[in-house]
Formats: sequence, C-alpha cells, structure tokens
Amino acid sequence: MFDEMVSLIGGLAPNEGYTRSLLEDVRFMRSNRPLGRTPVIYEPSIVIVCQGHKRGYLADKVYFYDKQHYLVLSVPLPFSTETEASPQEPLLAVTVSLDRTVLSELVMLLDSPDSPPHAAPEGIISTPLDASLADTTLRLLRALSSPQEAKILGPQLVRELYYRALVGERGGAIRAALANHGHFANISRVLQRIHLDFPQPLPIGALASDAGLSVPAFHKHFRVATGTSPLQYIKSVRLNQARLLMIRDNLTAASAAFRVGYESPSQFNREFRRFFGRSPGEEAREMKAAFSLLPPV
Repeated sequence: MFDEMVSLIGGLAPNEGYTRSLLEDVRFMRSNRPLGRTPVIYEPSIVIVCQGHKRGYLADKVYFYDKQHYLVLSVPLPFSTETEASPQEPLLAVTVSLDRTVLSELVMLLDSPDSPPHAAPEGIISTPLDASLADTTLRLLRALSSPQEAKILGPQLVRELYYRALVGERGGAIRAALANHGHFANISRVLQRIHLDFPQPLPIGALASDAGLSVPAFHKHFRVATGTSPLQYIKSVRLNQARLLMIRDNLTAASAAFRVGYESPSQFNREFRRFFGRSPGEEAREMKAAFSLLPPV
C-alpha cells in the first residue's frame, strides 16, 4: 500500500516544496533533504506522511508523523518542525485542509448536541495511522491522478478521510476541539480572527473580549490551546507570513514587513533574525525550495 502511495505522490509532486493538487483542499509536500528545526505555521489540516519522518515541537511536547502516525491540527498553530529525508528517500506527504462546515456536519451525526465530550480538546494531535485511513488515503491519491476522478470522487474521499480521523483512536479529542462550545471554541474563533486580520492592530484586550474572557483568563486558556502567549502567537503568524511572501511572491523584506503589519523595517529585521536565526534575505534563499508552492502536475 505504501509503495503505491509513494509512487503516486512521487508523480504528483516531482519537485521539492508544496504542490497543489486537482482539489483546492489537498496539497502535496516533498523534501529532498533533511531540515533542522525551523518555525512553521500549519493551517487546520490532516497531514499524512507516506515516506520519510517529521517531528513537530510545541512547548514541551514532541509530535511524530511518519508512516505509522499522522498529524491533525484543529486550529492554526505556529510551531517548529524537523524533517528526515534524502534525495534517495525524499519526504513525501499529503496535507488535507479541514473544512469546518463538513466536519461540523459529521460531528453532529456522530455525537448528539447535549452529549458530554469524549475527551479534552487538543489543538494538535499525533495519532496512529490505521488501515482504514491508509486505504482512504490511497484511494484519494489514485483519484487525484485523474482529472475526472478528482472532480467526481475527490470531494467524497476527502469527506471519508475526515470521518476516519473523527472515529479513529484520538477522534474524541478531535471532535471535542471542533465543538462550538467551551473555552477552547472561544479561543479557536480568536485564532481565526488573528489569521484573517494579522496585518491589523490586534489589542489583547479586544481579543479577550471577543473570547468572552477577562485578560488573565484569556492568557491562561490561550496558552492551553496554543502552547504560547497571545503576543508571541501574533508575532509568529506575522513573521511566518512574511517569509512566505518573500519566497512565493518574491517580495523584498521591507515590502513583506509592511504587508504583515510592521511599521519599522529595522524592528522587523531584528525580530525576524531572532525568530528564524537568519536575516530575511538569508532565510528566503535557504528555504525557497522547501516552501515554494507549485501548480498541479
């Protein structure tokens, strides 16, 4: 099964970086070299690695995703990742963005509205890849190799993939994270606002008010959900977005800084170097292949 997955992704993503698929919500990830720990930001998604190994680091926790484990993010999270790969055995993975409308519909079918949560909500989960989800992934990759099958079968296979994750070993924690009640849901809505409005001023008091919490309570629940403080989270989002603008849109550091909300280029350069360990220009050149976004094959 994995040999066929590797063959399919290898053809669908022949070049390093991220490659779009024939479905808007599905992308492929390829790395032909090992990468040390580097800050990244993942949107809510399911990440299934078919070859190679990745580790994610958030606060004091390590998340493995490889042939035996897949990663689920129910909220957008900045964290750091480490990649094991080589030209002979590149990292090959498929990422499926989470459609909250479809997921909410599935959660309602699985759980009654007044049923207690089966587990505590978690923003990021590494969980064993079972045979059912692996089979769904293989059939999705086959469909994405054909424009007709991608259009007709693709959306239903993505829906099935969601279902397999929701009923899997850690499905209860995923369903709890997607529920529309409780402090986690309030923080989740604030995270979505930050990702939409990150170039704008985002006062912590206003964000706490959006979550219906006092500022101290907001800080507490925000750290539980994301592993970091609100200010550090906002900074991480802006700096990661600036890096993508320089890599994918060829913006200069000054232009990228302005686009993500910085008024002072010197402040941006200082914070960027502190965050990534390199100047904006060095980081963009070094990571251009790894974070490029290519059209569908």
